[in-house]
Amino acid sequence: MQNISSGGYTFTLTGGEEDFNVSLSLKQSATGIIRLNMKLQSDEPRTPGTMELTWKLPVIDVFASWHPGFYRNKRLRVDWENGFRSKATSSAPVCVLYGFQGNNKMTFAFSDALNPVELKAGIHEETSNFLCSVKLFQDQSSPIQSYEATLHIDTRDIPYEESLADVQRWWSTMPGYEPSPVPDTAKLPMYATWYSFHQQLSAEAVERQCEMAKALGCEAVIVDDGWQTADNARGYAYCGDWDVFEGKIHDMRAHVDRVHEIGMKFLLWYSVPFVGKHSNVWPMFENKLLGKIEDLGAGVLDPRFPDVREYIIGTYENALRDWDLDGFKLDFVDSFNLTLASDIEGRDYESVPEAVDRLLSDVMSRLRAIKPDIMIEFRQSYIGPLMRKYGNMFRALDCPNDALENRSRTLDVRLLAGDTAVHADPLMWNPEEPTENAALQLVNTLFAVPQVSVLLDQLPESHLRMLRFWLSFWREKREVLLDGRLTAKHPELVYPLVTASDDNEAITAVYADIVANPGSRIPKTWFVVNGTLNDRIVIELEESMGERNVVIRDCQGQVTATYKSVFAMGLHPIAIPPAGIAVFEA
Repeated sequence: MQNISSGGYTFTLTGGEEDFNVSLSLKQSATGIIRLNMKLQSDEPRTPGTMELTWKLPVIDVFASWHPGFYRNKRLRVDWENGFRSKATSSAPVCVLYGFQGNNKMTFAFSDALNPVELKAGIHEETSNFLCSVKLFQDQSSPIQSYEATLHIDTRDIPYEESLADVQRWWSTMPGYEPSPVPDTAKLPMYATWYSFHQQLSAEAVERQCEMAKALGCEAVIVDDGWQTADNARGYAYCGDWDVFEGKIHDMRAHVDRVHEIGMKFLLWYSVPFVGKHSNVWPMFENKLLGKIEDLGAGVLDPRFPDVREYIIGTYENALRDWDLDGFKLDFVDSFNLTLASDIEGRDYESVPEAVDRLLSDVMSRLRAIKPDIMIEFRQSYIGPLMRKYGNMFRALDCPNDALENRSRTLDVRLLAGDTAVHADPLMWNPEEPTENAALQLVNTLFAVPQVSVLLDQLPESHLRMLRFWLSFWREKREVLLDGRLTAKHPELVYPLVTASDDNEAITAVYADIVANPGSRIPKTWFVVNGTLNDRIVIELEESMGERNVVIRDCQGQVTATYKSVFAMGLHPIAIPPAGIAVFEA
């Protein structure tokens, strides 16, 4: 056991003393950030046992907690519950404890985002303290000789969004964590085929949707699962060869060329780790697996073998060259878990996380060597700091037709993503929905890149007008929406009030029947979006906004009112149609 203290906190490290020389050191800034560095060293490679770093925080003005894997449940945990785990391809090692006003009470993050790490902040009932911890090496199967990592603790009284932004900036400066550049198209609306077609797609049908999507403002298409198989049962027993099924797409290069002629980029889906039992390459790899998933009819490839990595990377390189693709949706990378150890010779890595890092790093570097502006999409929950190195698009986890969940997940990802393009889960809805209800699918994901996944030729004209209006607005204001200062109030209430702003404009979305307080210093142009089905929004001004010209539009972009008024400090009900928008201009 080792103890070290700073800033009123005592940190205790247990485990590892027998096999490693362990040293701890602390640095504390004047502003309240503590960095605890730990080093392990051994005279020969050893497999470490579980180590745990612990400290306490009094439960004072702590209202809720935030972690990228909590989704809509931001409650406070207790000390007898399990912690929350992360690794390179799942979540991220960071947690925030915050007050009722969204003020940071403690943000703690760990520098090792590659290996499995368990973070915990649980209330100890007897003392009303949080017992906080970072647990290491629980699943360690490969020996190490040295290890170094840093615990970052931020206790500044600042908005929780700022503390998270500082964490992502800290990660992005670490060697080996540098984020990939983001092509401009990655930050423009896209059409996705999954919800509109599932596996039952054809080249002609996709091209027809692309023509309509382009006219509405989409700049790329993501062709999802189904192009590679005649099977439409959603399993993965036939994946792994990655040959085009000609019964759906007769000539992939010609198909991609036609989409390019429409004016759209083309991204193609692949399941990275899966190899199906009915694929031609199954005999080649059936003994080089991390595990088998019987209900999917597939195995999980073991990336510790160089020929496994080369097969995966070569598949993407060939597709990129042969078909002139513009990007890839690389799926299921969080399935690289060690459940079945390959015991045959030929591995060049013992550590699965290190082999996955090598695989995905090589994928990005080799594809960028062919096409520098390649787009790589990953899906939540693999949205951590290392994933920003491997790809440049993060998408919310599947939540079909669920606007509330899509809002929650896109904002969770936005808070840690930095410049990486954050995309909504593809938007879908019933074509018989009232137009205002359908519009809420877009309005709830306003602060992420929209993907549309409905059969556009089956929508009523009012839905198409709505899509055209909101996609046009989103494109016009995307720099503010994606790159502006983001405030996302009350995560525990699923972010009912969200604002993105720069020095000249602010865009506020109100998602509940609340009084919306935009704070002080409202810029000369302020957009207020009604993210509800009510017909008015109530705003509360902390200071006078002065005289403003007001234009109000409904969800299809039709002007419903224009007027000029003086907006003094205090409450102001504003008549805005459901899923509509008001602009206040000085």
